[in-house]
Amino acid sequence: MARATADIGTIDYQTALVAGHHPLTSDEGPALGGKDTGATPHELLCAALAACTAITLRMYAERKSWALPAAHVDVLFQHEGERRTMTRRLRLEGELAEAQRARLADIAERTPVTLTLKQGVIITTILEPQQPA
Repeated sequence: MARATADIGTIDYQTALVAGHHPLTSDEGPALGGKDTGATPHELLCAALAACTAITLRMYAERKSWALPAAHVDVLFQHEGERRTMTRRLRLEGELAEAQRARLADIAERTPVTLTLKQGVIITTILEPQQPA
């Protein structure tokens, strides 16, 4: 289970986040009225996919004792009309055979965040009662 909270005040659109117990900041860029003090929500989504991919590749390579000194993951989110796409680029360092590289690319397609994004998720919104002033 994962959990995050977001709190926003009157500073457009700076948002204090806590993911697990890690503080983060999100914002929008000046073009949307923000001050660019943190990653945008879509950048955080890209970061989640990139981090999950990198971690999963590291875990898999370690389990197989493969020479993977570094894995670099670049995720690009694009929104054109109703179409939304994410492109993930992998750059794998080390002495890996082509079959190992192909297997790591295949593993990237089945990371937990990848599967969540591809399969979709049910989102339920609960409006809590207003607290007395």
